[in-house]
Amino acid sequence: MKSEAMDELLAVLRLNATPGIGSQSFQALISRYGNAQAALASRPAWPSPLQAAGPVPDREWALRELEAVDAYGARLLCRTGQDYPALLEHIADPPPVLTCRGEFWPLNAPAVAIVGARNASGNGRRLAHMFGRELAAHDLVIVSGLARGIDSAAHQGALDAGGITVAVIASGVDVPYPSENTDLAGAIARTGAVISERPMGAAPQARHFPRRNRIISGMALGVVVVEAAPKSGSLITARLALEQDREVMAVPGSPLDARHRGTNRLLKDGAHLVETAEDVMAVIKPLIDRAPRKKAPVDPRPRPAAPARQAIVRTSETAAKSAPLLSDRLLALLGAEALPVDELIRQCQAGAAEIQETLVELELVGAIERQPGNRVARGAR
Repeated sequence: MKSEAMDELLAVLRLNATPGIGSQSFQALISRYGNAQAALASRPAWPSPLQAAGPVPDREWALRELEAVDAYGARLLCRTGQDYPALLEHIADPPPVLTCRGEFWPLNAPAVAIVGARNASGNGRRLAHMFGRELAAHDLVIVSGLARGIDSAAHQGALDAGGITVAVIASGVDVPYPSENTDLAGAIARTGAVISERPMGAAPQARHFPRRNRIISGMALGVVVVEAAPKSGSLITARLALEQDREVMAVPGSPLDARHRGTNRLLKDGAHLVETAEDVMAVIKPLIDRAPRKKAPVDPRPRPAAPARQAIVRTSETAAKSAPLLSDRLLALLGAEALPVDELIRQCQAGAAEIQETLVELELVGAIERQPGNRVARGAR
């Protein structure tokens, strides 16, 4: 890389990592000053709303981040670059930088997102797998979030069809979440991609998941919601999809099952009712030629027969049985008075990583609240 390009890339990383500079303010600074280097050099003259931004990380930090990306075999995609997802450029707050593990050409191919409940029903997982498999067979890229339940099933369905899938995660690309999906993330990256706007080594935190969801919907022509409770991340993704002028599709279900109340609400509000991959294709196919593109993606793959199902260390079905047990034990220990996480690890006699992952899951649904000093209390839910 030429020194001028390297200097600008390092400046982009530094500006993007500056506390108080979000994706919109990043773009405002680039538009005002022309590039990231000029924006950093003009820090004293930044508009008054940005004067409260935190300290800019130094060049050495940016070099270490770039070295970590290279060492992991990943690559950076900057918004100004040719390989940045074209559809994502058109949302209100596209991430200035994405880290991509795997192939980058699928990020500019026609895609549909499939999302839904982590504690999905067996039928929900089978349906998500079917959607992923059959839509991938129609040469659509399947985008989802690598979570347990619906996401995992959709990714696996695409892989089983010999298709392409992209996982958008809320941690660093080198920290797949949940850890039980580490092998699945590796399988995805071999033919598709695992992407994140978070830096290398970043641990999952509940507050980053809603931000992650805008990337899932922003990369796709439409979003299919298979199962969703009334207050779930999947409904956040659906709302963001509407704001981004994407199509929203939902699978109907029994009103007696809380996992279908969110999807049924979407249908009442005007989402497309879908039950088969053909239903989804009827919505998506007319949009493919109209979608903005920088260039036509080149699929380098031969067309083999569908591969055998990937072996996953712990399947989403196994997780569905084991995770609630640990979450119930944690909730039984917690009350209004916060407890140290170390104490929860001791009393539950579980590994620190497993405890932390379960706490993230509970935080996402509002069942717990984090407090200073690495302490946790029962949530208001």
